[in-house]
Amino acid sequence: MDPFLEPGALVRHPGQPDWGLGQVQSVTGHRVTVNFEEAGKQTIDARVVTLDFVGDDPRGQA
Repeated sequence: MDPFLEPGALVRHPGQPDWGLGQVQSVTGHRVTVNFEEAGKQTIDARVVTLDFVGDDPRGQA
């Protein structure tokens, strides 16, 4: 699994571009919960879908 998948990371779902930008909420094993702008909270199986990393949440930067 990709090391960037941690809470706060910003991602996009490559197969669902209309979902918009998503923020990783939690990672439990291969299950990644992401809150997307247009699709709300979705649970993604990281063994099946490789999320596109956009960046770290800038709100976490000091």
